[in-house]
Amino acid sequence: MQTIETADVSATSGTDTRRAIAPTNTASSKGQKARAMLRARLGDETFTSWFNALEFDDFDGKTVKVSVPVKFLRNWIQSHYIDDLLQCAQAEFTGAERIEVLVRTPGGISARPAAPIKSPSSNADLPRAFSMDSAGSAQPVVRPLPVAIGRTHVAGFEGSPLDPRYTFDSFVVGSANRMAHAGAQQVAETVLNDSPGFNPLYIHSQVGLGKTHLLHAIAWEVRRRAPQAQVLYLTAECFRYRFVEALRSSDPLSFKEKFRSINVLLIDDLEFMQGEKTEQEFDHIINALLDGGRHVVVASARAPGQIERLNERMRSRLQRGLVTEINTFDHELRLKVLEQRVAEKRANDPSFEVPREVIDLLADKLTESGRELEGAVTRLYATWQYMRTPLKLDIAETVIRDLVQGVEPRRIKIEDILRIVSRHFGVSKGDLLSQRRHRSVVWPRQIGMYLAKQLTARSLPEIGRRFGNRDHTTVLHAIRKIDNELNGNTRLREELEELKKLLSH
Repeated sequence: MQTIETADVSATSGTDTRRAIAPTNTASSKGQKARAMLRARLGDETFTSWFNALEFDDFDGKTVKVSVPVKFLRNWIQSHYIDDLLQCAQAEFTGAERIEVLVRTPGGISARPAAPIKSPSSNADLPRAFSMDSAGSAQPVVRPLPVAIGRTHVAGFEGSPLDPRYTFDSFVVGSANRMAHAGAQQVAETVLNDSPGFNPLYIHSQVGLGKTHLLHAIAWEVRRRAPQAQVLYLTAECFRYRFVEALRSSDPLSFKEKFRSINVLLIDDLEFMQGEKTEQEFDHIINALLDGGRHVVVASARAPGQIERLNERMRSRLQRGLVTEINTFDHELRLKVLEQRVAEKRANDPSFEVPREVIDLLADKLTESGRELEGAVTRLYATWQYMRTPLKLDIAETVIRDLVQGVEPRRIKIEDILRIVSRHFGVSKGDLLSQRRHRSVVWPRQIGMYLAKQLTARSLPEIGRRFGNRDHTTVLHAIRKIDNELNGNTRLREELEELKKLLSH
């Protein structure tokens, strides 16, 4: 991930190589006296929490300019302590009328040089460097890990980057992802066996639930278990780019030959596989690998039946192995993910602590994805690095406020409806899609069709197709039947509300 640090520190000299506006001597000396007054006024604990990183940078006769390293601190000081800060500044800066609190940014007010990068294996504090996002908020710089980000290679063919953090050890298992995790592990353990495990393995889910993590984990585990195995991890976009390159160089046969020696091919983001010739080449390569007993693992945001670009033969082959979905995390799994991510931070810095009530708050408020949970822990850690004070609930709420406000209402899919309805009525998804006419199956199926019409933008023919290739008139009959049953049926109305509530979480 590319980042912009607040100060570019020379690797050899440790000096700031950016041209930045340095604080004037007058502002600095008077600022020290103002800081001392502020400490006496507010007390050591409050001063250390909110003003330890504040610097007095400039005074133009009316406005005192001070700076802090992150937007969060600026907002908090402006909301809670701006009058105290102004009064202490006025005692030293004659004529001061206002205080301007700025965020130290590259090329603007100078920042303290970032600390030298230390190995995460030590228990020393991590470097306190930040980058600015598009909204002007400071975000922690993710430093390179001590293990270089790897790539898979096959016959000189370089794959997409592998993240060393994404291993089976760091993957948190719960009810939402247990089947996908088990399938991925079996692939990694049986790559060179005569009787391999699930083949192909197809994992699909919404963004941020761990598909890519599992593909990377397979690659790292195969490398550990069988270094001689040929593993290739590619995003669909990378596959397409390499194939187009081969076409331009009039060497498509060589492109295909590079896949002949592969033991396991890992394809990510299949829904982005575009282009008629690219899709045809992908079809040929996948069929050749599967016919040769080689492993294929595919990850996508959608199930095979939902990717329109796939031809029927490819859709059938991908569905022949194990197709598994990673569902939205329940509260228990969100807690486990948060605890794991905090533990990973503490492994580098044992003094970092997150109170239980803060963990519970994050698990309650952040329900979209594991990536969102990890981002929240990273923000808390970055905030704690600057404040060095216990992370209380009010601080945590401020840190994650934009995450919570930025969450759009969850878009409900027919797959979600099938899953929730089957679980609620105790019937299998296969029964819902089958031709069975027993009331124990027909009633849940009709409920599902009714919810699909109410909660999704799908047409009647599309709903019928997704419910076992039924005619749109069958869907219309189901909707009318449920509508009629709702008249005076309080129990059914409550049951539907409960199902809607389950679908919205």
